[in-house]
Amino acid sequence: MASIRTGATLIVICWLLGAAPAPGAQIPADLHPLHVLNRLAFGPRPGDLERVKEIGVERYIREQLHPESIAVPAALQAQLDALDTLRMTPVQLFITYRPFQPGRRADPEQLKAARQRSRIVIEQAAQARLMRAVEDPRQLHEVMVDFWFNHFNVFAGKGLDHLWTGAFEQEAIRPYAMGRFRDLLGATAMHPAMLFYLDNWLNTGPGTPGAHGKFEGLNENYARELMELHTLGVNGGYTQHDVTELARIFTGWGLIDKGRARRRLLWRWLGGGEEAALGNGFYFDASRHDFGTKVFLGHTIEGSGMGEGEQALDILARSPATARHISYELAQYFVADDPPPALVRRLAAVFEESDGDIRAVLAALFHSPEFWDVKYYANRFKTPYQFVVSAVRATGVSPRNFRPLLGMLAQLGQPLYGCQTPDGYKVTQAAWLNPDAMMRRLSFAAALGTGHLPLAAPPQEAKSEGGAPMPADGPVRGAVFAPPDPYQLAATVGNSFTHRTAQTVRESQPQLRAALILGSPEFMRR
Repeated sequence: MASIRTGATLIVICWLLGAAPAPGAQIPADLHPLHVLNRLAFGPRPGDLERVKEIGVERYIREQLHPESIAVPAALQAQLDALDTLRMTPVQLFITYRPFQPGRRADPEQLKAARQRSRIVIEQAAQARLMRAVEDPRQLHEVMVDFWFNHFNVFAGKGLDHLWTGAFEQEAIRPYAMGRFRDLLGATAMHPAMLFYLDNWLNTGPGTPGAHGKFEGLNENYARELMELHTLGVNGGYTQHDVTELARIFTGWGLIDKGRARRRLLWRWLGGGEEAALGNGFYFDASRHDFGTKVFLGHTIEGSGMGEGEQALDILARSPATARHISYELAQYFVADDPPPALVRRLAAVFEESDGDIRAVLAALFHSPEFWDVKYYANRFKTPYQFVVSAVRATGVSPRNFRPLLGMLAQLGQPLYGCQTPDGYKVTQAAWLNPDAMMRRLSFAAALGTGHLPLAAPPQEAKSEGGAPMPADGPVRGAVFAPPDPYQLAATVGNSFTHRTAQTVRESQPQLRAALILGSPEFMRR
């Protein structure tokens, strides 16, 4: 432990003395491969830099824009296939892991036991996310899953969402991450995780036949966040009247397992076997829908039922304000905390012209002069998620015990699926660069770089009934990998160090060099 503390101290010095690259017109050509690996991917793995140099940057971008053309390694696919809850629909997850039996009053101990048993669901979702982020060669797709999940954030700690957040990523985010924004928007709007998180399952037209109990009136939560966060943006030109009208439009969009009025349907659902479990749990309850005429964003929408919501989503997806809002967020994620206005305008134009084709917008972004401007090179301070994933990728490790990584993300303030507010985690330097967070990052770099992080296998006692590792209280234990070779590590990340950093690494004890690289100022940025 003394060597780790010494390493952390040296890394702090290295960070404080770090310097940014000198400004210029364009990124030098020899840095292009590293640049795309740090932006389109979560950083390079051993051999990645050499491959991009061999095939060329343009081919790499083209491949990443078409993840369907990239094969998933058989070993990775086998590990994913072993996570059985990933293949379950929200209905199946509810039936298998629900915290209560319909019609029965569960005592506190039963509820606690059910909750403990259901932890495997979110654990397997987190394990799969990290496994893919570290090892899947379809890196841009994984980067976009991170981007879109954060954009359409759902908090796993809210009620039944501990069962449904992983399915939300699997069903509503992953299939559409590189497709059309309208399809992504619709999938998130109808998913039980979002319906529950932003309370739209409670949204009921006042005075309708189904208005009773919890379903007693309008709930504007989803309507407001749909416009402010998911589409138009905070300055998107909508009013409180539009919020109310949109909430009226979405009345009756809910879940089939809630409410006394649906009790008979619930029993039929739970007793219907496999056929009944094919759906994702969305249910439009016409008895709770406001069928009156609405005027939303200047559009008159006649009362027709569920189709009103689809019409509203069409309006929102095709709004110029939505094009600007999404383009700003993409430019911020990939280029700069304060993205160039000209770039945002051009991306918004592509968004509108392509009818929200995410792949087309990304292609325009990656071929823009701003993306290759040297003043934006290595200027993006990594979020905790980006830092942890990139560090593991750089070492070449293939983790089997993900508890240390999940624990570090929690310590750094970005627990996976743990953002409570609908605006998601910030992606700017101001949100993550502070002394306490830096010390925690450096401690992680020291543990990983000196081979003290138990990623090789979880302890045998921390197993669930299904054989998957379960999170446990107390110190994280398990088998470790050999420390990474510092020369190989430096080559993997492109030897992109200032003279001062390189000298600090070179003059340190051999067993601390890898830790210094992972904790260097240069590695903290992408």
